[in-house]
Amino acid sequence: MSDAKSAGEEFARLGEILAVLRGDNGCPWDREQDEKSLLSFLLEEAYEAVEAVQSGRAASVREELGDLLLEIVFLARVYEEKGAFRLSEVVKGINDKMIARHPHVFGSERRESSREVLGVWNRRKQEEKKHASLLDGVSKSQPALAAAFQAGQRASAAGFDWPTTQGALEKLREETGELDRALESGSREAVVHEIGDLLLAAANVSRKAGVNPELALLQANGRFRDRFAHLERRLKDEGREFASATPGELDALWEEAKSRKPGR
Repeated sequence: MSDAKSAGEEFARLGEILAVLRGDNGCPWDREQDEKSLLSFLLEEAYEAVEAVQSGRAASVREELGDLLLEIVFLARVYEEKGAFRLSEVVKGINDKMIARHPHVFGSERRESSREVLGVWNRRKQEEKKHASLLDGVSKSQPALAAAFQAGQRASAAGFDWPTTQGALEKLREETGELDRALESGSREAVVHEIGDLLLAAANVSRKAGVNPELALLQANGRFRDRFAHLERRLKDEGREFASATPGELDALWEEAKSRKPGR
């Protein structure tokens, strides 16, 4: 049996399991869930899948992708019960979409670069969803940094972008200066405005460098947690509290934490 066929059978089995769990003799907790209550679980599993990929542990990735798939099938089951659509329509929809948006693979069109491919993808998506703007499809529910990254990608595909990363970096430096002046002014409104511009500029530098800023920030958050935990352990070993440590001592411990090898 081919892996594709086996995967298809297991996918169908997952749909059947959800149908049983949601049935009259199923699980009380599963039967109580609706499309709104499942949203937090969907987001949680998506982030855990991202974390697993970043960890480099294939076994964790396999498990978290399964958990994420469960939430997707669970949501589809809820909507099927409402008579809105069936799970098979979800799968057929994405299959048809992938073929339609890759005419250079499944049709006669030819594209020579990733930039051309992305331009075709975005134009077809705009036509399919009848969006007035290329940016209309950027979800407003996702983290703002991720939305800034996607908006920049779409604007770039349309030809609105800096020619080089250096141009985006100069814009970031410009926004830093404007934030400095806003802080000096004492205007909270101006500071909020300039911090937003600074973060947007940082997202564009990240995009030009070929890095997703949301993923980069997740990694930075992980490093911060790890290093801060080192400070806590070192102070605890000395029987001290944060309040008793001088700024100089904390800086020294922070540099010590930064010099450690990962996992130590």
